[in-house]
Amino acid sequence: MTRYAGSLDPEYFEQMFQGTDDPWSLETSAYEQDKYAHSIRVLGDRRYELGFEIGCAKGVLTRQLAEHCRALVAIDVSETALLAAHERCAAFDHVSFNRMTFPAQVPLGGPFDLIILSEVIYYWDDADIRRAAKWAGTHGAPGGDLLLVHWTGETDYPQSGDEAVEKFRGAMPGPVEVVTAERRDQYRLDLWRMSA
Repeated sequence: MTRYAGSLDPEYFEQMFQGTDDPWSLETSAYEQDKYAHSIRVLGDRRYELGFEIGCAKGVLTRQLAEHCRALVAIDVSETALLAAHERCAAFDHVSFNRMTFPAQVPLGGPFDLIILSEVIYYWDDADIRRAAKWAGTHGAPGGDLLLVHWTGETDYPQSGDEAVEKFRGAMPGPVEVVTAERRDQYRLDLWRMSA
């Protein structure tokens, strides 16, 4: 299988969201629902002051994360996806949405005590992974959490799920505590805690 050579262009995602109501079956598949539930479960009863979700798509996970954050910044490269996410999360006035191509563009503010990278790192080339890891390492709050969830099957993306997560961890500027490292049939979930 031939892989994309560089990070995927924002237009790739915009076309996906314009082409179908539910790309990747984010709203309907049992796989996605299980993965979202697993993601929320590992956070436990912790409440976060400021969360940052990279690649929120249509806001299915965002809506659930909103219950765990006093403020949540969610970004995506697709305007179409963001319109749907904003509508889905309209009841939460503490959730803000921005069109942003991370890591080339980054939010103002922080530090963030929860950073969520769910099904996004494998879309990036090595340079963007290093840039993203450096940013997360310097903008994550001491004692804050990094949640990474990625498909482990074959793709034509620049990275496999395993490659992406390992490269990201290797590029972190400081040590992280591995709180959870779990594998399911089709995905891996990693929860790391920033050094206090």
